[in-house]
Amino acid sequence: WTFGGGTKLIVDSGVVRPTLTVLPPSPEELQQGSATLVCLASGGSPSQWKLSWKVGGSSSTTPASHSLEVLGSDGRFSWSSTLNLPADQWKKVDSVTCEASLSGQSSVTQTLDPHSCSV
Repeated sequence: WTFGGGTKLIVDSGVVRPTLTVLPPSPEELQQGSATLVCLASGGSPSQWKLSWKVGGSSSTTPASHSLEVLGSDGRFSWSSTLNLPADQWKKVDSVTCEASLSGQSSVTQTLDPHSCSV
């Protein structure tokens, strides 16, 4: 609920694990030498879930950008993380994984295999 000048009341609905979707880079982008991957997290609660990336099974050293969370009408949150890699690195790795973590909870992961993508 939002009141007056933007005071927000969030009713705690407990912990809800987000659903993750990892979007691969486009063929056009790969031809230009870069690979942007986007991890979409939706339907999670609370908003403190953190997104991180693993490239080839190891934590990514490439900085990722993270969106602010968006509160849906159902009281759950959605947010995203974007990882930019050189196209040659994307083509060489076995997998890229997006991981959502929250203290005291088991992680949620979604893995993308670059070799099975139609790009």
